[in-house]
Amino acid sequence: MRRRTFVGGASAALLAAPAVLAQKKYDEGASDTEIKLGNTNPYSGPASAYAAIGKTIDAYFKAVNDAGGVNGRKIKFISLDDGYVPSKTVEMVRQMVEGDKIFALFQSLGTPCNTAIHKYMNQKKVPQLYVATGASKWGDPKNFPWTMGFQPDYHTEAIIYAKHALANAKDPKIGVLHQNDDYGRDYLDGLKQGLGKDVNKIVKIVTFEATDPTVDSQIIQLKDSGANIFMNFSGPKAAAQGIRKAADLNWKPAHYLNNVSVSVAAVMKPAGFDNAQGVITASYLMDATDKQWADNAEMKAWSAWMDKHMPGANKADANHVYGYAVSALMTETLKRCGDNLTRANLMKQAAGFQKYRVPLLLPGILVNTSPTDFYPIQAVQLQRFKGETWELFGEIMHAEST
Repeated sequence: MRRRTFVGGASAALLAAPAVLAQKKYDEGASDTEIKLGNTNPYSGPASAYAAIGKTIDAYFKAVNDAGGVNGRKIKFISLDDGYVPSKTVEMVRQMVEGDKIFALFQSLGTPCNTAIHKYMNQKKVPQLYVATGASKWGDPKNFPWTMGFQPDYHTEAIIYAKHALANAKDPKIGVLHQNDDYGRDYLDGLKQGLGKDVNKIVKIVTFEATDPTVDSQIIQLKDSGANIFMNFSGPKAAAQGIRKAADLNWKPAHYLNNVSVSVAAVMKPAGFDNAQGVITASYLMDATDKQWADNAEMKAWSAWMDKHMPGANKADANHVYGYAVSALMTETLKRCGDNLTRANLMKQAAGFQKYRVPLLLPGILVNTSPTDFYPIQAVQLQRFKGETWELFGEIMHAEST
């Protein structure tokens, strides 16, 4: 797929005027004292499990501010609850861009919600940076130069599941559950591409709306289809329901779960640990419940940070790890802007990372971007749920290798 002059003869006057050469530059939302970032997050509604991300980002920036800010500037983080409703996202983002005069939008969550503002943000030339969705459309710098993703894209993730399933099942019959929107369809398209000539191995596709109370009827349909492989492309609430209902029906397919629903606290525990045994997913971040990271310096630093800045928060919720990691990348991006706090320079810096280590990424996974590559993270490793935690297996897989 996509991917993924030295001028001689300078006068003494010029040499004596470094202040002129290093003049500060600002766009709306940035000043000598402040950088204003906007965000929308579903603190309520069907995707409210992701509220932990927004709360972690807020705590992270407060800690940065307490330590002196970014190059002496405090981050003002405006995070609004859109309830995972695209029309609310549009209204709130317009207010932040045109009323609050934000410098950039950071980590707004959800494929349908970000899709609703995608063209608007690019028309306004306001960065829509490190969005909290893995849709492949966020890596299109030619047509949308003001939008960039963060996590591995859903399309590539689904290709990996397809190839693993084909290699490990004797007579694969694939049943697919996906959310009926761009997020779910991105996974489905990737799955079909990964299956290639074996796309006919898909025996049943069922969808659900984000607002549906349960997915019980969909799971019954998948079981009745004779599927022995379950591709579960669902957000946390539906993912947990799907795992639990499959167990209730004594349906035991090979179960692949999309990465956005890997939280032990928000998904696996509510689904029931016994019901979740053997579920496979792709990962790019360390999991706090995995004991192999107990002595890892980055994990120990994160755990201490959580104790200090988010006391009482559930460390088993992978969304806290995610929020911390993406906040670290955003802070570094702002640092690299120096005193040139223009929106164009922010995007330039975001597109200039080479083999950069973000805390809590799995070993061997680094951030790489360029003016033509807006996919910061392009590698994952498979993991399987065992006991009460995830267990990594296999090698790091890069997008190119799919």
